[in-house]
Amino acid sequence: MTAFTSHFLFEFKTGLRNPSAMMMIYLLPIGFYAVMGLVMVAINPGYADILIPSMIVFSSMSGSILGQPNGLVEMRESGIFRSFKINGVPAISILSIPALSISIHAIITSVIIAITGGPFFNAAQPVNWWAMAFITILSTFTFSTLGMLIGVVSSSSRAVVLWSQLVYLPSILLGGMMIPLELLPETVQKFSGLLPSSYVMQAFNGLGYQRATAFNPWVSVIVLVASGIVALGLSIYLFNWDSRNETRRGSPFLALLILVPYVAAVLYTNFA
Repeated sequence: MTAFTSHFLFEFKTGLRNPSAMMMIYLLPIGFYAVMGLVMVAINPGYADILIPSMIVFSSMSGSILGQPNGLVEMRESGIFRSFKINGVPAISILSIPALSISIHAIITSVIIAITGGPFFNAAQPVNWWAMAFITILSTFTFSTLGMLIGVVSSSSRAVVLWSQLVYLPSILLGGMMIPLELLPETVQKFSGLLPSSYVMQAFNGLGYQRATAFNPWVSVIVLVASGIVALGLSIYLFNWDSRNETRRGSPFLALLILVPYVAAVLYTNFA
């Protein structure tokens, strides 16, 4: 436990000293939040109803999906994982510590957004703050484990960009963060059912704001928990200590199993 704590504190402090990490976990989400609060709310006053939850989701995704995977790939390619293995550091610690660090940073950013959204931009305030806190923590778990999986299966920094953007951009555009799900075409709504951001937004609206949702918001909670557990399990199983090692425990295509909870939810809820 002492070794884990020391490793975590080192990782957390390193993130604060790293300009690229600071950009992804603080400057990008807070800057985008300020722009959306000033511009988007002025253009579409109705956006104030989802400003806080959508920017919390954006904050979680920025660090976890864009920042975290590349760090894992760089450490593997530089041989840092080999030295960890020699010194007896378990794979679960190597994977969980960056994810935990990113999650704490994301929660700090989310608190800033939740506190300032109302006074600065007249954003709608949650009805149930405890539910908001729970879903915020759950979303950081889901996105951080997904980012972990992307980092594990990506063979290079270029692959990280491809897989990260494949999740990040559709989540912003089609996951209920910019446009409410009910306003999207039916076929697009079904595709959005494969995106974690859709379920986070449904949970925020249903449990945090007590609004009507497309389906029971607790289904969203179950999907997010299942997604995080599956991503964590796949990450540990597919973890590779050395990029030069051509033999690995399983095919990277096994990472597609992460879609199982979302496909099941689309079928169960008749999404859209």
